[in-house]
Amino acid sequence: MTARAAETPLALKRRARRVNRTLADRYPDAHCELEHVDPFQLLVATVLSAQTTDVRVNQTTPELFARYPGPAQMAAADRADLEQLLHPLGFFRAKTRHVQGLSAALLERFDGQVPRRMADLVTLPGVGRKTANVVLGNAFGVPGVVVDTHVQRLSHRLAFTAEDSPDAIEADLAALVERSQWTMFSHRMVFHGRRTCFAQNPACGACPVASWCPSHGIGEPDPVQAAAMVKG
Repeated sequence: MTARAAETPLALKRRARRVNRTLADRYPDAHCELEHVDPFQLLVATVLSAQTTDVRVNQTTPELFARYPGPAQMAAADRADLEQLLHPLGFFRAKTRHVQGLSAALLERFDGQVPRRMADLVTLPGVGRKTANVVLGNAFGVPGVVVDTHVQRLSHRLAFTAEDSPDAIEADLAALVERSQWTMFSHRMVFHGRRTCFAQNPACGACPVASWCPSHGIGEPDPVQAAAMVKG
């Protein structure tokens, strides 16, 4: 197999589910790596994670949530203080507007509670389908495919999609794996992207799904050297 077009839809679906099962064996502890204690903290942390790393967000949010633990405190926060706290994350002015705006919207329209519906979540400032799916899947147990940069990269390498827009990729992936697996499939793809299938020089020789990957061989092919590259 050299291209997605060479597969039948049924063969593609079977391959995707085989990849999901294999990644489940490889990463049994796959989970959301944004630290949080409630849906509001997860929502804010996910908004803050745009164009930065989860590690950097997790370094920032303990102080942020200690000062402003809920939407009422966040909405009323001094903007300059918030900007200073969020400065290490980049795009701190926009992120300050988003977290204060979504906090105010939660108070005004949802009684201070994070809504449990996609249609409601995406009306909040700074919240798109990716963020909404993170919150729904991890805070409320509503399955959703999360398309971040890792999932997008791996979806192309695995020839699960030929689309470029996150929404279209989400639709393609959702059609390939069982709905009950959407959230965990996303976590496994993210774990694999962070630990093995790197953007630059992936550790192909240590990849558990190499047998089902059309891009196998674009990175380090030697099993010993590739194993030394794997993180975690």
